Amino acid sequence: QCLYQLLAFVPPSNESLRKPGTASVMVDTQHPLTLLLNSSVGDRDLCKIQYHFGEFGNYSLVVKTLSTSTQTVSCDLIVNEGPVNSYLPILFAFLVYMGVLAILIAGRLLMKIDPVRNWVFKKLNPRATDRMINSELGSPNTTDSINCDPTPQSWSTGSRQRLRSLDTFRGLSLVIMVFVNYGGGKYWFFKHESWNGLTVADLVFPWFVFIMGTSIALALGSMLRWGSSKWKVLRKILWRSFVLILLGIIVVNPNYCLGPLSWDNLRIPGVLQRLGFTYLVVAALELLFTRADSGTWEGQFPALQDVLPYWPQWIFILVLETIWLCLTFLLPVPDCPRGYLGPGGIGDFGKYPNCTGGAAGYIDRLLLGEKHMYQHPSSGVTYQSTMPYDPEGILGTINSIVMAFLGLQAGKITLFYKDQPKQIMSRFIIWGVVMGIISAILTKCSKEEGFIPINKNLWSISYVTTMSCFAFILLLLIYYLVDVKKWWSGAPFLYPGMNSILVYIGHQVFANYFPFKWKMQDSQSHAEHLAQNLTATTLWVVISYILYRRRIFWKI
Repeated sequence: QCLYQLLAFVPPSNESLRKPGTASVMVDTQHPLTLLLNSSVGDRDLCKIQYHFGEFGNYSLVVKTLSTSTQTVSCDLIVNEGPVNSYLPILFAFLVYMGVLAILIAGRLLMKIDPVRNWVFKKLNPRATDRMINSELGSPNTTDSINCDPTPQSWSTGSRQRLRSLDTFRGLSLVIMVFVNYGGGKYWFFKHESWNGLTVADLVFPWFVFIMGTSIALALGSMLRWGSSKWKVLRKILWRSFVLILLGIIVVNPNYCLGPLSWDNLRIPGVLQRLGFTYLVVAALELLFTRADSGTWEGQFPALQDVLPYWPQWIFILVLETIWLCLTFLLPVPDCPRGYLGPGGIGDFGKYPNCTGGAAGYIDRLLLGEKHMYQHPSSGVTYQSTMPYDPEGILGTINSIVMAFLGLQAGKITLFYKDQPKQIMSRFIIWGVVMGIISAILTKCSKEEGFIPINKNLWSISYVTTMSCFAFILLLLIYYLVDVKKWWSGAPFLYPGMNSILVYIGHQVFANYFPFKWKMQDSQSHAEHLAQNLTATTLWVVISYILYRRRIFWKI
């Protein structure tokens, strides 16, 4: 539903020289396009062609006059040079990584052979080698650790080990996030969706929020069982939330590109800011109602022992969601229709060019000011919106709290059904199915036509339920492979998952430094971009592995 945008003016042909009028243009290849040819005389539509162009293809739209009297023309699209297969670099990268994985697996199998292992012991430090072979999950001292990158512990009081699946889940989200932030090989599906819909890039942040909520449940219960008072835990929650928000505003601030950072152009919202505030609300909410002893629920419906004792929390979350719905659909926004959820710009046939994000954008502009928001939203590319819009704005934070609370529920499941993997997995399935059904109802299984479309910029409730559905199912798979069957150690995602704050801040701060970035010979090449972005991402995985081996963990 976009307005037509002028591509080119085709000059009239020179009949004496029999030379046709020509014009050359570049067009987008991400979405199918509609080309509309207008007559310069009378502004009449001559022909309309819908086509999905391919990358680096060369095409001609040949227009011939069939009848001068009736002004009828023929329009034929000719492929002069076929598009390239832009996905070959992805296939090549996949094969390279699979080859490396095969070598590592073969090496591990060889290490199970006694003569080989004894020879390695002689060549290397026996103690370090033994740790490497057995891949025992070392844990930093976390007697009183609770933070945004918490140290979740299992329910066993005898062996205080980390739950590998949580670190693996967090690390997987973080690795994809780093790869996407570095450019994702310049593929459109590794960039954020322009408005409604999902790409790979839209998956990772809510997953990170989800697993943060899961870790809160485990860490809080652990601290209280080890004798920490609730006031002491609350002070830690407040301090770490403050540090996270401060790091987001001062260190990881994309408005640096506008010049020296000052209050005039300081972006107030951000990823770490949202994580910090979400963590504060959800951790405080859980601290208020959690118990040091998570024993069996003695009331009715024991199958709901992870839900019913915490009914005040659910009421709080439902009130928050009601506030989001009321503000989104009932708040009057000047010069915009009530309940508008569109991108503004040329979207919706250009009727509401300054209404980007509806109530969410209006609240941010009103409370924060346009200069303190993200200046280059993803909607600006496709929909040519000119209004600043912040995807980590105030209103969307409500639904990130809901997302973290659903992750908190996953943590409670692992606590209440300890040593019962079948119960844990069955409940993950149930929650995933319930979230999926809610998403299907809200969206009508449609990208654009639902009651509330899936939208990462708005952090719509359908986006939260969809991402929670995926998160429950993904956590189920990782939990089954890593913690139940122990078929997978969680490597390599385990290592960045145990140092997530350091990796996230580090990859932002050093994004433009070698060896994470270098000058490319062909800036239009997917292969070069993909090689650079994968190299940078792999380096952070290697760095996190080295820190893991040296038992260095940065906690806030």
